[in-house]
Amino acid sequence: MRLFARGPVVPDEVLRRAGLPSGEKVLAACPTRDASWLLGTRTAFVAVPAEGEPTRIPWERVESADWSREDERLRVNEVGDFGHLRPVHIFTVDEPATLLPFVRERVTATVVLQRRVTVRGRQGLTVIGRRTPDGGEITWAYQLDPGLDPDDPEVRRLAEAGLRAAAEELGLS
Repeated sequence: MRLFARGPVVPDEVLRRAGLPSGEKVLAACPTRDASWLLGTRTAFVAVPAEGEPTRIPWERVESADWSREDERLRVNEVGDFGHLRPVHIFTVDEPATLLPFVRERVTATVVLQRRVTVRGRQGLTVIGRRTPDGGEITWAYQLDPGLDPDDPEVRRLAEAGLRAAAEELGLS
């Protein structure tokens, strides 16, 4: 038993295999049913499988996370590249405990600005500016409503116009 413990208790072998940079601490964690571990640090979500290499996703690259009580699955969606499917990671966990609210808090903390752009009728897209937890440069992403074609020239034109307007709003021209 650790006295005055800070953060979750994660097996030493998992921490070693996670390959965290020096000084990076686990702030939230939970095991999965297949003996993998899911870790949340100040800068990233890290999935450490029972075998194989860990997957590290910086918070500014995590779009969302949800847990389904019915099938006990934690779903982590990455920010995708324009016109490409977003990577999705699914883990079976009995209870995400403090990890799920921690992931949501970290993702929200990276969002600097969101701007809605109408394309036609009720369909549109959202321009999202995000920044790393250490205050790095803003990265931009688009979230298109279902049914919009990212290769449509009008969608591309409006997405770029929305990005310019968002950047101007932040004083980044």
